[in-house]
Amino acid sequence: MAVVTTRSAQILAQKLQAEGITDSSVLAAIAQTPRHLFVEPVLAHKAYENTALPIGQGQTISQPYIVARMTALLLQGNSSGTVLEIGTGSGYQTAILARLFKHVCSVERIKALQFQAKRRLQQLDLHNVSMKHGDGWQGWPSKGPFDSIIVTAAPSDVPQALLQQLSEGGRLVIPVGAEQQVLRVYQRQADEFHSQDIETVRFVPLVPGELA
Repeated sequence: MAVVTTRSAQILAQKLQAEGITDSSVLAAIAQTPRHLFVEPVLAHKAYENTALPIGQGQTISQPYIVARMTALLLQGNSSGTVLEIGTGSGYQTAILARLFKHVCSVERIKALQFQAKRRLQQLDLHNVSMKHGDGWQGWPSKGPFDSIIVTAAPSDVPQALLQQLSEGGRLVIPVGAEQQVLRVYQRQADEFHSQDIETVRFVPLVPGELA
C-alpha cells in the first residue's frame, strides 16, 4: 500500500493525540491519509478541521476524533484480521481501516457514494477492501464471521444480524439511539454479548434497505 503523507494530515493526527487518542497505529493511519480527497473540493479547506462535513445524499464524513476513537476501540480487541464496515460513505473511515486491518469488507446502501469511495481508495493504492451495495442492517453474511464490525450510522436498536456475524471474541463498535445516541462496544463470548457504553455521539440514522 502506498504511504501518502501531507503536513495537514500530520497536524490533524497531533491534534487528535492532544484530545486523548493514544493508539500510535491509529494516529499514524490518520497522518498518512489525505482527508481532503474525501470531501468536495469546495470544502477542502475544512478537511483537516476536527469536524464532520457533508458529503451529499444526506450523509456526512465523520469527525476525525470519532473516526480515530472508534478505530482504536476496535483494535483494543487485539485483532487486525477482517473487519466489516457498515456505511462506506466517503471512504475515509474505510481508508483508515485498510491501513490497520488485513481486509476490510464495506457495505454502502447508496450506490453513488460507493462508486466515489472506491475510486478514492484506488487512488491511494488501498486494495485490501471488498465493497458491497446493500442493506447495512443485514451485514454481509457470506463474508463472515468477522473479527471486528464498525457501524458509521446510528440504528435505533442494535441489528441482531450484526451481532450474529461476530466471531468468538469479536468486537462491534456502534452508535445506538434516535434522539440521544451513545457509542457502544459489544464483545462476543460464545452466545453472549457483553456491552459497554463509551460516550455520547451524534450520527446520521442507519436507514434499512438500499438505494439504486
